[in-house]
Amino acid sequence: MTYSIVARDKETGQLGVAVQSHYFQVGPVVPWALAGVGAVATQSMVNVSFGPLGVEYMRLGYTAEEALKALLAADTQPESRQVALVDASGNVAAHTGAKCIPAAGHRIGDGFSCQANLMEKDTVWDAMFEAYTTTQAPLAERMMAALDAAEAEGGDIRGKQSAAMLVVTGKPTGRSWEDRMIELRVEDAPDPLAELRRLLRVKRAYMTLTDADKLEEAKDVAGANAKRLEAARLAPEMVEIHFWTGLSLAEAGQLDEGCRLMSGAVAKDRRWIETLHRLVAVDRLNADLAAKVEAQLTVATQRP
Repeated sequence: MTYSIVARDKETGQLGVAVQSHYFQVGPVVPWALAGVGAVATQSMVNVSFGPLGVEYMRLGYTAEEALKALLAADTQPESRQVALVDASGNVAAHTGAKCIPAAGHRIGDGFSCQANLMEKDTVWDAMFEAYTTTQAPLAERMMAALDAAEAEGGDIRGKQSAAMLVVTGKPTGRSWEDRMIELRVEDAPDPLAELRRLLRVKRAYMTLTDADKLEEAKDVAGANAKRLEAARLAPEMVEIHFWTGLSLAEAGQLDEGCRLMSGAVAKDRRWIETLHRLVAVDRLNADLAAKVEAQLTVATQRP
């Protein structure tokens, strides 16, 4: 009783699944993916094992179509299942059983599949298809557009409750925990897609911070701080991003701009000042700089 999309990005090789449902905690059930292998969405009288088994079949060398046939052949109720798979080569396979509750159906495209069941209208999967193919954006945002299109068509006839998104890298490292680029879950919310979209934006901000750290490791301090400022703009409500970005700027000699960013965090919670002291205690921050920052923040946050 769900709508979802599975997809592979042709440019990056990333694999992803995005889903929304009137079902508590859809994230642990529907989306499955392994970098360099494939992705699966399993739903409608869901057989959860289709997720890990489908991925394992593809890991062993099955195409998406071969994996789907194996899953259905071993199932006792294939007529009640809905499942879609995409493999690392972009092959796609999908199944909507004859006993899935209407409106139910799917539509396969180049490297992706949109599927839905128990929908208000039978236009949902076509709307998802069109939104995905006409959106120019990274994979996660294109899948988000597909979910938005499904909801605009009426979505799940019962309403909405939870959502999830999983994206794995197109350049697998062999460390699956690192290859899961984006893993977001909205377990129970009145507007799960709005919350999923917010979480995706915040995740992009933290991914930008990771890029900043890599630049700093390469001794490109100016480039790193530019990335940190970009992250702060992406997620202005994340005071922690502002604090650490401001501290990095202060360490780079931009004391006034750094303290301006940090002041929002300190104004909300003065324990950020204690954080400065603790950084000094473990030699993560110069004591003289910490004193200057603290003095400036104290003045800034005490203004009426």
